[in-house]
Amino acid sequence: METLPVAEARLQSEIDALRVQYPETQDLYREVCVLLFFRHGMTPTANKLYQLVRKGSMSAPAEALTRFWETLREKSRIRIEHPDLPDPLRDAAGEMVGALWQHAQAASQDALKHLQEESRATVLAAEGAAQSAIAQAQAADEALGTVRAQLQANQETLTSAQAELARAQGEISALQRQVDAGTAQHRELQATLNSTQRRFTEELEQQRKVATATEERHAGDMRRALLDVDRERGNAVKLQKDLDQARRLFIDQTELHRQQMADKQQQAEVLRQRLGELDVSFAELRGQRDLLLRDVEGLKLRLERLPAVKVAKVRPAKATAAALAKGNRSK
Repeated sequence: METLPVAEARLQSEIDALRVQYPETQDLYREVCVLLFFRHGMTPTANKLYQLVRKGSMSAPAEALTRFWETLREKSRIRIEHPDLPDPLRDAAGEMVGALWQHAQAASQDALKHLQEESRATVLAAEGAAQSAIAQAQAADEALGTVRAQLQANQETLTSAQAELARAQGEISALQRQVDAGTAQHRELQATLNSTQRRFTEELEQQRKVATATEERHAGDMRRALLDVDRERGNAVKLQKDLDQARRLFIDQTELHRQQMADKQQQAEVLRQRLGELDVSFAELRGQRDLLLRDVEGLKLRLERLPAVKVAKVRPAKATAAALAKGNRSK
């Protein structure tokens, strides 16, 4: 005796063979009814037929089953009304076929009613899923609009911060150039002072040598030598005054330059602090932008995970989110 899985496999193979022979849906359902009823001794129902064939709409197996029973009843009636049959046998056969027909008709109606209820439940579920998909799509559009507005505001703030940062860096560069120029000027002044002191020392040493040589060579001309010495001393005093005046002028210029350098260094320090604050603000804005990008990617993943029915409804919102995410990555 064949087991249930073997019998079902054999039945399915016979139905597959009928698919090739009868491409029309109603013809295929009719032949499957004949196969079940006459070869396998099974009463065909609309639900059973649809489970085995899986072709056409839900009403196709019910229509084919109704035609099968009508054909069977007509053929049975012809055999029952044959003149060669005795009356008792004809009546018994008529009653048997009538009972069989009523039973088959009731089973067919029950199966059709069951299929109609299942179809109605499927339609209601599909309508509910469609409404849910529309609501989710609208919510996604609103969320994308909010994210887009926040991203635009953050982008404007970031652009302003970058412009202010560039301006601050330009001011720092200008101040640095002024500091370098002041340093070079200080070096030039220091070199001039050193050269003046060296020249004065050399001239003084030369005058001393001249005075000593004159005193040794002209011992008898002491008065003139003394006068020369006094004159040289006067010149030395004058040179010393000029040197003192030049030194005071250099000290004043150095002090003024040092004060200017201190002011510029203080301004540079203030700008450096401002630059550090701008760097912190820039980092925070970048972090907010990254969070918004991740939110957009999350919305994109949620939209991509929706069923096929929902994806068809929210395709415009999904395309907008993909374009926005692509634009953010390029930035």
